Amino acid sequence: MADKKTPYEVLGVAQESTEKEITKAYRKKALICHPDKNPDNPKAVALFHELSKALEVLTDPKARASLDANLKAKERQRLRNQALDAKRKKFKLDLEQQENLAKVTKESTEETEKRLKAEIERLREEGSQLLKEQQDLMRTQMQDKQQTPYIHIYDHTPKLKVKWKCKKNDERKGGYTEEILNTIFKKYGEVSHIILSTKKKGNAIVEFANVTSAKLALMNEFGNTDNPLNISWLEDPVITTEQTTAEAFASPVSSTPTSTSTTPSTISDTISDKDYESVTLMRLRQAQERKRLIEEMQKEDEEG
Repeated sequence: MADKKTPYEVLGVAQESTEKEITKAYRKKALICHPDKNPDNPKAVALFHELSKALEVLTDPKARASLDANLKAKERQRLRNQALDAKRKKFKLDLEQQENLAKVTKESTEETEKRLKAEIERLREEGSQLLKEQQDLMRTQMQDKQQTPYIHIYDHTPKLKVKWKCKKNDERKGGYTEEILNTIFKKYGEVSHIILSTKKKGNAIVEFANVTSAKLALMNEFGNTDNPLNISWLEDPVITTEQTTAEAFASPVSSTPTSTSTTPSTISDTISDKDYESVTLMRLRQAQERKRLIEEMQKEDEEG
């Protein structure tokens, strides 16, 4: 079975490639295999998701460093295996030579027999040493497998604010139900939750499991052509103390006009409903916090 492709192989770039070259390669491949452009290809979504995961690792300095260390460890293993293969070949050749020598000469003296026994014992000792080296190699491989290149750097789940045209009494909700929105956005990655406002029609919050998926949706999704979606950050992703802002946003999305910073003042100007205000001011750190937020929004809708 062939080994799983590395993120470098998925994007078709070299390990020494710059982040700019990596981003360029991703955009080129994503343009070709985007699910919207390949509706008849059942593998398009999986391939697009694989490209997204590769971009996530290679644009994260810590994750890429860990990946590079992992690849170097595998290369060392390959060289050790190659050296062991050479030793095994020499061991087999020596043994065959000794056996052929014994057959050809057919020496019957006691001294000859002693020399042969000594040589066989030497070869057995070399075989034991080779076995020990193989066992050491297996232990090293097990240790290397415990390494992982994926590092979480954000302290809350990313959320997008989605708007579209919708009349007050439109039962079709402008063509976007919760199920339709989930179908649209899940092709970019795991969607944790979708919240539709019952007060203000044509408004929803889409919560993703990771920032990269949210960025891809923000950069690529436009919705239906007859009623396009207006997508922006509900709140900018918050960065932990382990990474600077420049590192976290070193991706094509950071330069996109729609991914502007959302401060408390701009939020109050654009979102007036209490349910949206509560979502903006609170960060969902755990599943229980998210559940409590949803219950509060539902309660406010019933009271209003």
